[in-house]
Amino acid sequence: MNTLSVDHLLGIKYLKEADLQLIFETADHFKEVINRPIKKVPSLRDVTIANLFFENSTRTKLSFELAEKRLSADILNFSAAQSSVKKGETLIDTVNNILAMKVDMVVMRHPNPGAAEFLSKNVDAIIVNAGDGTHEHPTQALLDAYSIRERFGEVAGKRIVIVGDILHSRVALSNIFALNMLGAEVKVCGPKSLLPKHIESLGVTIEPELKKALSWCDAANMLRVKNERMDKSYFPSIREYTQLYGLTLPLLKSLRKEITILHPGPMNRGVEISSDVADSDHAIILDQVENGVAIRMAVIYLLAAKLIKPQQ
Repeated sequence: MNTLSVDHLLGIKYLKEADLQLIFETADHFKEVINRPIKKVPSLRDVTIANLFFENSTRTKLSFELAEKRLSADILNFSAAQSSVKKGETLIDTVNNILAMKVDMVVMRHPNPGAAEFLSKNVDAIIVNAGDGTHEHPTQALLDAYSIRERFGEVAGKRIVIVGDILHSRVALSNIFALNMLGAEVKVCGPKSLLPKHIESLGVTIEPELKKALSWCDAANMLRVKNERMDKSYFPSIREYTQLYGLTLPLLKSLRKEITILHPGPMNRGVEISSDVADSDHAIILDQVENGVAIRMAVIYLLAAKLIKPQQ
């Protein structure tokens, strides 16, 4: 199989394991490309991609943009803050106006869950979900799983714990789907108020104590607290959260085993992760950023293959 089973990347839950493996194998090739002196390939010449970001983003936006440029695509960048969305224009009208300019693919981040799927059913373009509210963030889960595969050789059989604000995290949901699909064991750890009800139905177990969770795992994915999505207080104070769920170097050293630390960014240093952990050899946070470009190149390339026969 050398084509994806889907026409859009809306979420990990719509993919098959074979899709994930194909994306990883394609990313292996592109990772080698982006480490060459000449980092560009002409694969997507004459393909036009619009990046629509209705929410703030640093890594994801830059990573998608760089991936598109490395593939020689033409790019339109759209920021809601400077657009007619502020004047009341609807999502479909915004996108249809952009498509009227002959755009082939739309990469979109949106605050509303399901926005990418809604768009895929209503406009004639390939849609890539760059995060939709608290729903999914598929390319982040792909790059996290790819980074674990790179570190350990495979994902199957590995023990992964996701720590922090699971309730408001699209990264957590996409990671759970991807890691389960690839055969990893997954636990979640965080304050009870930040764990969704019935989370075990997704095939994960809950470990309320951070030290126990870290002692069990091979790799820990540390999530930040999503203050911007909270309409009330979910825990007494940041200080108390850090005491119970903050990862520090003394805690890491007390485990008497080596574990790998991931973080999707942006980091709140001194809250969920201390600087000495983030900057240590345990952490593969900057590897994740590099892998993000390769993974996004792979996703865009494989989806665009449904539009055109890519030039060799």
